[in-house]
Amino acid sequence: MQTVSQDLDLLCVNTLRTLSIDAVQKANSGHPGLPLGAAPMAFALWQRHLVHDPSDPTWPDRDRFVLSAGHGSSLLYALLHATGYALSLDDLKSFRQWHSRTPGHPETFATVGVEATTGPLGQGAANSVGMALAERMLAARFNKPGHKLVDHYTYALLGDGCMMEGVTAEAASFAGQQKLGKLIWLYDSNDITLDGPTSLSFSTEDVAARFRAYGWQVQRVERGDSDLAGIDRAIAAAKADSSQPSLIIVRTTIGFGSPARQGTNEAHGSPLGADEVAATKRALGWDPTWSFHVPAEAAAHFRAGVARAGELRATWNKVRDSYARSYPELAREFERRMSGELPEDFAARCERELPRWENGGVATRDAGGKAENALAAIVPELCGGDADLSSSTKTLIAGERDQGPEHPAGRNVRFGVREHAMGAIGNGMLYHGGVRPFVSTFFVFADYMRPAVRLAALCKLPLICVWTHDSVAVGEDGPTHQPVEHLASLRAMHNLRVVRPADANETAQAWRLALESDSAPVALVLSRQKLEVLPGSAGKAREGVARGAYVLAEAEGGAPQVILIATGSEVALALAAHKRLAGEGVRARVVSMPCWSIFAAQDSNYRESVLPTAVRARVSIEAGSTFGWERWIGDAGVAIGLDGYGASAPGDKVLAECGFNVENVVLGAKRALANASGRKA
Repeated sequence: MQTVSQDLDLLCVNTLRTLSIDAVQKANSGHPGLPLGAAPMAFALWQRHLVHDPSDPTWPDRDRFVLSAGHGSSLLYALLHATGYALSLDDLKSFRQWHSRTPGHPETFATVGVEATTGPLGQGAANSVGMALAERMLAARFNKPGHKLVDHYTYALLGDGCMMEGVTAEAASFAGQQKLGKLIWLYDSNDITLDGPTSLSFSTEDVAARFRAYGWQVQRVERGDSDLAGIDRAIAAAKADSSQPSLIIVRTTIGFGSPARQGTNEAHGSPLGADEVAATKRALGWDPTWSFHVPAEAAAHFRAGVARAGELRATWNKVRDSYARSYPELAREFERRMSGELPEDFAARCERELPRWENGGVATRDAGGKAENALAAIVPELCGGDADLSSSTKTLIAGERDQGPEHPAGRNVRFGVREHAMGAIGNGMLYHGGVRPFVSTFFVFADYMRPAVRLAALCKLPLICVWTHDSVAVGEDGPTHQPVEHLASLRAMHNLRVVRPADANETAQAWRLALESDSAPVALVLSRQKLEVLPGSAGKAREGVARGAYVLAEAEGGAPQVILIATGSEVALALAAHKRLAGEGVRARVVSMPCWSIFAAQDSNYRESVLPTAVRARVSIEAGSTFGWERWIGDAGVAIGLDGYGASAPGDKVLAECGFNVENVVLGAKRALANASGRKA
């Protein structure tokens, strides 16, 4: 804890406040209320506790700070500028403008120093849990006596809205269960949301009691607008207790200093206006003519705080160098993992060790479990878990312990029935680096994860989602558990690779593809029921899956007249129809298309070789919504799918009743041929 002049501290706090409201006012857009109220706690944290280095923003052992209340982004940008990151005053003046480095909500890909893309409330809170979890896992793996290579804290700043979100509750419950003692949340408690006072919707809950029940240390700072020393002491006390995560409830006034708007929802989401900005500056003891002004004394004080953190960075460099001499193999592994690179022998070992199947019936969830375990032996950073469904999703890593305070190196994570938080925690682990998480649940429950998956796609995070029980073939559990529209809706998400493999061999290669992905999340959509190993897939699946679609069976006797395109379990149905059509003198090609988006990204020559434009008669076969298949089958094509819901019955009965049989596919092929020729079928 540092002791400095209160006047100098206040000058710095007000510098953050005024930079923030100037940015919002110039943009005529943004949220001035949080920066004005939360600036003291942000300053106390960044100036006196946060270990970071603006000259090397990604050094591995820095503390992480996540602004979960991402609408207060102007405060974060003010902090980054004041502490020396590559963010200029001109950048602050470009707040919320096209292609600026200061977007409306924090974005990792836009701004150096931003640790997580936030804005949807609660996502950042859950991300911070993932960061703290990754820190503990890496510390357990790499730290040695006298060599603490990984030893840092994770902080997040939350608002009242974050506290209302279910994802925050899920993540907080998980963090308490895991006893993540190096996770510290600062709660900007100002009793105001966009629509008005929290009494409208959030008045009966005792947040402190809730978090104590979760297993958190809870402290309060009642005068958060001014009590820097109290905030400082609370953070120090939180750091001193490594047995549980910490929540510091800081009572603040939204829009502090604004004579007309402080303490009201009018300060939340709209610029103050030029006159009110001037009045606010006067109330803060600031020259109202100053705009985007950083006093020299404040700049020097911020630099002094960074310098203290820089000394810790220099100490860490010495630890790293000593570690490399004492544990060279571990040091190389650490550097590789933090860089996001796969092991050098990854490809060669995949060729040798990934399982292959020649025949038989294997559920792709079972094949996925075998592939995952083979890859876990190759990639030590692979870890993850499920939403209380590992016995069904087959995602446990054999021989590894469950992650927890007793076994911090454990690679199996028991997320519990917390799908939304599970996805966001996985994202946080990726933001941190050094680990490659997978998360798993039933495909129908991907809906619960969707906000986190979307952010993974937006931020190019290679999250691996293992979603099993992939269609109405789930059967007896009924339509509540039978995904229908999910493939279509998730394919609509840009930069998400949705892979639905047709058999065990495609599944193994899909898992390999997922680990090779470094800039996009991958969804592995797997079957509950056994699927026959397809003829030729053992040889064709590697390139076929990597290219998104491939010719599995060629037409007999000449060029194809009709193309049958299928995914997952329906590829076998397409092959059966192919055989029937051949017996009737119809030349059909069967295309397995495990991933639309990957196939769409191939060069035109390859796409033409698989789906020649001259063959207009096409049939899609997939046990899900037909929405979107017109892209591949064209105006003459026939889509065999399910544009309704399933029913509770044995899976094979549901499929048959929904039209997934050879006879229906053959009829579809004949209709497509008639359509292509201009005849009536």
